[in-house]
Amino acid sequence: MSESEEDLKKRIAELEGQLEEQKKTAKKGIYLKVSAKGGVSLYGIRRFPITFYLEEWDKILGMSDEIRAFLAEHDSELTKKS
Repeated sequence: MSESEEDLKKRIAELEGQLEEQKKTAKKGIYLKVSAKGGVSLYGIRRFPITFYLEEWDKILGMSDEIRAFLAEHDSELTKKS
């Protein structure tokens, strides 16, 4: 059986409301999340998340000054994406 036109309009309005609600609560930008295997995943940089374990994040963050110096030194060689 087909639904009446009024029922279909109600359903469309309901689904549009749900979609708007999802858009409001959707995560945007860059964010972190604990992965299923216990790593820390960084979302919002690339198509897929970048995941490292705690010790790896500690090493990377500990190298922040070295990374910034390397980037500055090689600035002219690096490709910039917008």
